[in-house]
Amino acid sequence: MYSPETTKYQIHIEFEAEGVVEKSDVIGAVFGQTEGLLGEDLDLRDLQRTGRIGRIDVKTASKKGNTKGEILIYSSIDRAETALLAASLETIERIGPCSAVFSVKKIEDIRISKRKKIVDRAKEILMVSFDEGLIDTNDIIDEVREYSRIEKIIEIGKEKLPAGPNVEDSDAIIIVEGRADVINLLKYGIKNVVAVEGTNIPETIIELCRTKTATVFLDGDRGGDLILSELLQVADIDFVAISPRGRSVEDMSRKEIIKPLRNKVPVEVILGRDGEVDFNVYSTAIYEDREEKKDTAGKNGNTGSEDKLLDQMKNVKKSGHIRFLSKDYQTLNEYPSENMETAFSEESGRAYGLITGKSINQKVIDQAAMSGLEFIAAPDFQGIIKKPVSIRLLKIP
Repeated sequence: MYSPETTKYQIHIEFEAEGVVEKSDVIGAVFGQTEGLLGEDLDLRDLQRTGRIGRIDVKTASKKGNTKGEILIYSSIDRAETALLAASLETIERIGPCSAVFSVKKIEDIRISKRKKIVDRAKEILMVSFDEGLIDTNDIIDEVREYSRIEKIIEIGKEKLPAGPNVEDSDAIIIVEGRADVINLLKYGIKNVVAVEGTNIPETIIELCRTKTATVFLDGDRGGDLILSELLQVADIDFVAISPRGRSVEDMSRKEIIKPLRNKVPVEVILGRDGEVDFNVYSTAIYEDREEKKDTAGKNGNTGSEDKLLDQMKNVKKSGHIRFLSKDYQTLNEYPSENMETAFSEESGRAYGLITGKSINQKVIDQAAMSGLEFIAAPDFQGIIKKPVSIRLLKIP
């Protein structure tokens, strides 16, 4: 989970390619040609998945058959690691079939820019707000009260995990992804919360789960899915609180937080027969409130959109073809399974999801990510090493 609030540095990179290339080609080159270069700890995909590297912005301009552009990468890792990562991008020599040159223009310390803005704003407040009486006493009191709650955050274990003050004394704990999530729950008086801080589950979390009733409350995205899978493999989890798809715990209101915590489900509900998380159930069935779903669904217990998706899955499973869907799960186009690459080139940028009756491998998932797809549904996923955060993987039953 990436938070703009934790950004320390902004890497500015300029590039030039001998040919016309698109933004997706540049991003593919960045990930593909740096993979494994600096080892697992500084792998760009892993850094982005765990929230230590933010979004990658690309600007391109083509003229006379050549392309120039700029890449902006937002980093929350330390200075030395950020410098190493920036230097690794200068080793990229090609974008697709085109020769290319990458160079680091500068690394900007975002915090210095923020401090300047704070100072400038403080000057404005000093000159205007005090004279005109715009500062309200109630606002100041509310701000101080909120600050006092946030200040109660502590660090526990040898990993110094961010946590609420009641974690060690409480019989039950709530596990979230990061520090910002802990702060938001403390803001609403929930003090038995601890952050896992990435997919590499700390020993402190494992030990807490052995002795306490543990509820997992993660973001409603692919990053949350990955952390949940890892937690269930190494820790004794009792309940799962489901966030709305696409929402982050750190941004939720009090009502949005309380609702999933009250409706938490036993972990057995989302486990398949093999003991692994059944993401077909997890992603499509219980992200909605269970009581609302009971009131609004038809006889078979599914909403209209879920019915469409399930019907599409059944049809494709029988045909063995690949089918691209729109956002409302309508068929955009269908291709024979052997024409996968042609299909991606034709549907890139306009399709919302893909359903196939064949097993999916890493190459197909990478192509789907480059094409901007939101989900892939398939009977099986084999040899998957890196799962893009932006894509849901739904298993066809």
